[in-house]
Amino acid sequence: SLASPLPQLPTSLLCSKAPSMTPDSSSPSAADAPWLLDAPEHINVASWLAARAQERPYQRALIQPEGYNRLGKRLYSHLTYTQLDALCDAYAHGLKNMGIARGQRVLMLVQQGFELIALTFALFKMGCAPIMIDPGMGRAAFLKCVAQSQPDAMIGIPRAHMAKKLFSKHFKSIKHAIITQAKWWAGAPALSKIAAFDAGSFPCEPMHRDELAAVLFTSGSTGIPKGVHYTHGIFDGQVRAIGRIYGIEPGEIEVPLFPLFSLFSIALGMSVVIPDMDPTKPAEVNPANVVEAILDHGATTAFGSPAVWERVAPFCTQRRIRLPTLKRILTAGAPINPAMLQKFEGILNEGVSLHTPYGATECLPVATISSAQVLGETRALTAQGKGLCVGEPVQETRVKIIAITDEALATMGDARELERGEVGEICVSGPVATRTYDRKPEQTALAKIQDESSPQGFWHRMGDVGYLDEQGRLWYCGRKAHRVETGQGRMFSIMCEGIFNVHPDIFRTALIGVGERGEQRPVILVEAYPEREPPTREAILELAQAHKVTQPIKDVLFHPGFPVDRRHNAKIHREELVDWAAARL
Repeated sequence: SLASPLPQLPTSLLCSKAPSMTPDSSSPSAADAPWLLDAPEHINVASWLAARAQERPYQRALIQPEGYNRLGKRLYSHLTYTQLDALCDAYAHGLKNMGIARGQRVLMLVQQGFELIALTFALFKMGCAPIMIDPGMGRAAFLKCVAQSQPDAMIGIPRAHMAKKLFSKHFKSIKHAIITQAKWWAGAPALSKIAAFDAGSFPCEPMHRDELAAVLFTSGSTGIPKGVHYTHGIFDGQVRAIGRIYGIEPGEIEVPLFPLFSLFSIALGMSVVIPDMDPTKPAEVNPANVVEAILDHGATTAFGSPAVWERVAPFCTQRRIRLPTLKRILTAGAPINPAMLQKFEGILNEGVSLHTPYGATECLPVATISSAQVLGETRALTAQGKGLCVGEPVQETRVKIIAITDEALATMGDARELERGEVGEICVSGPVATRTYDRKPEQTALAKIQDESSPQGFWHRMGDVGYLDEQGRLWYCGRKAHRVETGQGRMFSIMCEGIFNVHPDIFRTALIGVGERGEQRPVILVEAYPEREPPTREAILELAQAHKVTQPIKDVLFHPGFPVDRRHNAKIHREELVDWAAARL
C-alpha cells in the first residue's frame, strides 16, 4: 500500500483531474529562471520550483495513487506546479511561525508522497538544511546518525515521534517537532495545523552557492554511514548535469523508484508519478505496480536500482508487456550485470537504452554509459576480467587514478598518479563533488585531497578502484575496501566476478579474502538463480583457471542469498560474507 496518505489540504489546492494546459504567454527572464543562468554565485535551489510554477502553472507536478475504483482501475490524485509551490509556501510560513529559522537543521522522517517533496523545497526556500537519514540502515546506526547530526527540529511520521520518545537521548538537540498525522500522545502539532495556507507566497532566502542546503547520509555499505554536506551550488549543478546528459525536457513524465530523485525531476519541470511501493525495500517491489505507473501515465523516464529492474524485466518478458513510451531508464546504486541489460531487449522501443550513471552520495554524476554501449562494446571485456566500464567522465567532472593507499593524502603532491590502464584509486574533482562530511573531520581528511591547481581546490577519493583506458573511458574494478591482498598480489572484486557472472546459472558472485591482508586466501562465493540447478564447483574452478586474474582462486562456496544494502538492495555486504566463509573453509 502507498506509504504516505494525501495530506489534508484546502480544496483550492486540490483538483480531481488536471486542467487543460494554457501556454504561458511570457517567456521567463533570467532573473526568474535559474536554467538561463550559468552557475550563479547566489542560488537557492528552491528557485527551480518557483520558476517552473511560473513557466508551467497547470502542468501536473506530482501524481500519486489513491486506491481503486469499482472497476478495479487505479485512481490518482495530483498537484499542479502552482499547487505544489503554494503548498511549499504554506509549509514554509508555518515552520517559520513555529520559530524554525534560516541556518537551522531539520531532521526529515517523512515517507514518500506530496509532503516529502513540498516540505523539502519549503526548507530550501527558508534557508534551512533538511537532514535525510535512511531509517532502513538499522536502528543502532540510525540513532547514531541522528545524534551526530544535531538537528534543531524534526518533522516526522508518528512512528518517528515514538522513536523520539523511546530513545530521547539521541534526539535531545531537537527544539521543535512536527508530526505528519495528529496523535494526542505525540506532544507535537500536526503538519496540517501549522501550514499557513492564507499567508501568500514565501520568497526564497538568498543563498550563496557554497551555503549548506542539506545533509544526506551515505548508505554505509562499507562502514558507518556518514552525513554529506550538500550546498545549493552542488544541487544546482546536479540538476543542470542530469538534464543535459540525458536530454531531459520540461513536460516529460517520470516514475522515480528512489524518492529523493523526485527533487531533480521537479526542478527539471517533469511530471513525477510516485509509484505504489516501499522505497526501503526495492528488491521486494511488486513489478506490476511499476509497470502500471509507467503505462497509466505514458512515462518517458524511470529511475531505480538494479534490484528493481531485475524484477520488472522478467515480469514484462513473461507477459509480453512492452513499455513503448519510455525514452530512457536510469539505474544506479550498485554495479549492474550486463546480462540484466539484455533482458530489456524487446521491452523497450528500438534505440532506447538503460543508462547507468556512476557516482556516489559524495559526487554524482561522475561518468555515464548506456546499455547499447555495454552490450555492443564493453560486455565482452568485462567477461574477460577487465572490470566494468562506466563510460566517459561527464564534462563537469575530472578524473584521476592514483596509487592505492589507505592513508590520508594532504595534497595531490603526496599522491602518485598512474598511467592509462593501471588500476588504482579513482579520484574526482568538479562542481558536483562535495567538500566535507558532517562533523567527521577524520573521515573528511581521508576522503579529500587538497589541490590548488584544481578549479574546486580539492579532489574526492571515491573509495573505488579502477582505471582509465586509452579511449578515456573509466573502468570500475571494485571498492578499495574489498580488494583481496594475497601473497601473489592484489585481486579486485568486480574484475574477478565479471568472469563468473557470465555463467547462465549464476545470479551473482562475490570475491572475498579470508585471513590477514597480504596473505589472504581468495574465495569466490556463488549465489545461483533459485529456480535453476547451480553449476558444479568443478565448472566454476574451470572458469577461474581460464583467466589470469582469477587463477589464484581455489575455493568455491555456495551461498543461499547474499546480504545487501538496505537502500538499493543491490550492494553486496562482503564484510559479512568474510565471517560466513571463514567458518566454512
